[in-house]
Amino acid sequence: MRMELIQPFINAADAVLAETLQCSTRMSDVTMEEEAFRPKGVASLVTIKGDIEGRVIFDVDLATAARVAGTLAGEPMPQTPEIASETVCELANMVIGSAVTSLNDQGFKFKITPPVAHAETTGEKSTEDQEALVMCFDADGGTVFMNIAMRYNGRRKADKKIG
Repeated sequence: MRMELIQPFINAADAVLAETLQCSTRMSDVTMEEEAFRPKGVASLVTIKGDIEGRVIFDVDLATAARVAGTLAGEPMPQTPEIASETVCELANMVIGSAVTSLNDQGFKFKITPPVAHAETTGEKSTEDQEALVMCFDADGGTVFMNIAMRYNGRRKADKKIG
């Protein structure tokens, strides 16, 4: 796992979650996963293709998603699956937007798909050159899991060896 590729996502998630949950966050339970992703709550998937490629999955329980939705809307929101799904996609947008700025500043070129609800009970497994890093952000306002699988594109990797 290349930390220079995932650190922007960690930094962005920490800042966005602290703001939207209106409390400090603590990263815990950082693990490398080889098995396919299985959501614990409401999940959103963002895919990245270009110089770097992979995916980021945000996984939030219903109550935490409702709290974030309330913060974003400026008023309490009900705990419904629809609001939770929209909220987790918006949370993914906010984190990805911040991380992308940092990666663009480093010179990476890539395309990002808009966040989509990710309700599959299984997902792609890690590969030899792309492991998934799973981290839990704990806060007084709830728990958010972020699952990142990122790698250099094969073409970019070859360019780095030549230069």
